[in-house]
Amino acid sequence: MALPKLAIIGRPNVGKSSLFNRLAGKRISIVDPTPGVTRDRVTTVVELRPPPDAVDPDPRFVELMDTGGYGVYVAEGGQIDDAGKDLAELTPDIERQIRAAAEQADLILFVIDAQDGVVPLDETVARLLRGAGLSPKVIPVANKVDDPSWDADGIEAAALGFGDPALVSANSGYGTRALGEVLWDRVDAVRAHERPEDPTVRFAIVGRRNAGKSSLVNALAGEPRVIVSEIAGTTRDAVDVRFELDGKALVAIDTAGVRKRKSWADDVEFYSNARTDAAIDRADVCVLLLDATEKSSQVEKRLASQLEEKYKPAVIAVNKWDLVASKLSPKDYIEYLTQEFPGLEFAPIVFVSAKDSTGLRELLGMVANLAQQAAHREGTGRVNHAVRTILEARGPSSSLGTRAKVFYVAQIDVKPPTIAMVVNKPSLFEGSYERYFKNQLREHLPFSEVPIKLVFSERKREKR
Repeated sequence: MALPKLAIIGRPNVGKSSLFNRLAGKRISIVDPTPGVTRDRVTTVVELRPPPDAVDPDPRFVELMDTGGYGVYVAEGGQIDDAGKDLAELTPDIERQIRAAAEQADLILFVIDAQDGVVPLDETVARLLRGAGLSPKVIPVANKVDDPSWDADGIEAAALGFGDPALVSANSGYGTRALGEVLWDRVDAVRAHERPEDPTVRFAIVGRRNAGKSSLVNALAGEPRVIVSEIAGTTRDAVDVRFELDGKALVAIDTAGVRKRKSWADDVEFYSNARTDAAIDRADVCVLLLDATEKSSQVEKRLASQLEEKYKPAVIAVNKWDLVASKLSPKDYIEYLTQEFPGLEFAPIVFVSAKDSTGLRELLGMVANLAQQAAHREGTGRVNHAVRTILEARGPSSSLGTRAKVFYVAQIDVKPPTIAMVVNKPSLFEGSYERYFKNQLREHLPFSEVPIKLVFSERKREKR
């Protein structure tokens, strides 16, 4: 049973994203005074606590949606982006996302700025909501009521015709507990009762601009869930999109397109890249999405290095394969990728077309398999046998003839699989031999396509 949906609607700069983050209890949406920062529907699951006098003591769960500000999508003087594209072209897509959120929502939080009062664009949004027959869903919210002295200004929102507004300050938290109790009371108790299951796998889709990340997310979700545009940098937030596959819940994280730091246009791009980094950290698996029509760039090589440094299981997905399939063979392209990304030589490669929805099931199968490999814990006996076999075939030694001795081996952690080894000289395992040793472990243990972390320590001699 799907959770009740709550959409936050309003004009730009009324604090919608701040309210979204406040209700979520964490920073998810980017908050910046520049109009048009939020473009896609950003969603999260929120737990609502019951009022003190509630008969039902249980919390209720809802899916909360942040939307773009209606009516103004670019800052003055900032309509043309750094690639010469007119950002106003995004208007129909942003408004389509806002309408979809409003129509799908069970409740709509219509936010105004109490310190500005009701302005003409607020009235325009109100007319649109009434015209669409959505009035019964609307809860007016007057934001930026920083203390009781602003209450009278916030009450002006009642003039919009949706009843008395909730008076809140997203920044300080004033009134947000009371708003949460109102929402708890208004949502469908049956649908909101059960805590949603954690997804089986969270996977982040990363890559440079215009590689097709948002198109891939929409193809996986089966609906236009995020905005797809030829305008580079359209996606700003890291957008979680939850969907079901064979009865299992998965979350795809669409991330902002990455480019060189020296090319960043503004603070918003800084925050977008920070969200991408955070998405990689919280993902079980990462999909490094490449554009088959373009050569790999330094940006993608840096991303690959980042995945390697963070020990993240990765699938290399080659998008737009339909455009080059007649000119390139998968074998030749795989050889090219092995040269370009030597640190991910063990990562599986899949050829997809987000436009034609081909290769998607294979991609998801690989994602699920990598998550399973990374979470596997192998028995100490088998790990010891694998290490012994590898060392007998080829063990490290120093220029002075010192040979490696291993006194203890065990897997001590998962995600990534982490193997601890007590040896006579850890330095013997450094450099090229460690790389060889990891590759051999992948041959002998069920970690063939995921990073392995090795922790070496020297045996301490007992003092007499």
